Amino acid sequence: MKYIDEFRDARAVEQIAQRIRSRVTRPWHIMEICGGQTHTIVRFSLESLLPSEVTLVHGPGCPVCVTPIELIDKAILLAGRPEVLLCSYGDMLRVPGSKHDLLSVKATGGDIRMVYSPMDAVKLARENPEKQVVFFAVGFETTAPAHAMAVLQARTAGVTNFSLLVSHVLVPPAMEAILSSPHNRIQGFLAAGHVCSVMGFHEYEPLAAKYRVPMVVAGFEPLDLMQGMLMCLTQLEEGRHTVENQYARVVCREGNRPAQKAIREVFQVVARKWRGVGEIPGSGLGLAEAFANYDAEKRFQLADCQVQESPDCQAGQVLRGLIKPQECKAFGTACSPEHPLGAPMVSNEGACAAYYRYRTHP
Repeated sequence: MKYIDEFRDARAVEQIAQRIRSRVTRPWHIMEICGGQTHTIVRFSLESLLPSEVTLVHGPGCPVCVTPIELIDKAILLAGRPEVLLCSYGDMLRVPGSKHDLLSVKATGGDIRMVYSPMDAVKLARENPEKQVVFFAVGFETTAPAHAMAVLQARTAGVTNFSLLVSHVLVPPAMEAILSSPHNRIQGFLAAGHVCSVMGFHEYEPLAAKYRVPMVVAGFEPLDLMQGMLMCLTQLEEGRHTVENQYARVVCREGNRPAQKAIREVFQVVARKWRGVGEIPGSGLGLAEAFANYDAEKRFQLADCQVQESPDCQAGQVLRGLIKPQECKAFGTACSPEHPLGAPMVSNEGACAAYYRYRTHP
């Protein structure tokens, strides 16, 4: 196992940057899919090492950021019910809904617990039989296996007061939505290493062939990302469009098959609305019919609703890679981590939060 310091070696990063500068001959647009990759790029100023011909575009790679306002409002509604104990990852607590966020509900007496694992929520359900424990299941394919296992464990243990409010999204359909858009300007992708560690990267091969776009599975440290960019740009310069794996120390083509089996058993593919983007067919996971009794939306008969985005927030354009965060008219002024208009300003993987934290702002 390699140490992190080896992948933050400034000399090695500069050597790769020199190779990139010597290889690039014309303009290219590359999108990194994962918000964790975005934070590394901004934190370590990797873009400043690239030639001016290379433009990095930040994609919708933050599941917290793309969770629709309607689901945030449903979580807030559930958290306000006296019989409900709502469990969530910490970065969901300050994501704004249409009027409030979960932290403000907690401040007024809502029983909301920040947990590190869905199994913590199953344990709380066992310890509090008088409560209905709801876990806010947000994430890409990366967290889906753990959420699936929580449901399977609850069923095995006979825990009936546990359910999921599901907001799972899938990466390949979102990439296809970007590539098929008439406004698309992306010529290459850095795919998210953590997603591929679960799902493998065979799903990306048809996309690369169909749209003739190179895709490189990359890790999250500076050296990972610079190597991934070099591999992607080399393909572009040579006119190739295949899927390559920079993150070989973690990812294999087939992925984690036991984890995939758990996902297939508990979840089914559904259409999913992405905040700021809209509905993408086949881009989400919902609980399969066999596990419908663990679906919080059905258990509490939560009605569908339509909520308008804030007219002052341009997070949707940021998530689609149409603008950079600092180009939003509200960035750093009307929108800040203390008073966010959109999820990308408060999520740990949000592009706006990365720019606010690591770059100058008004």
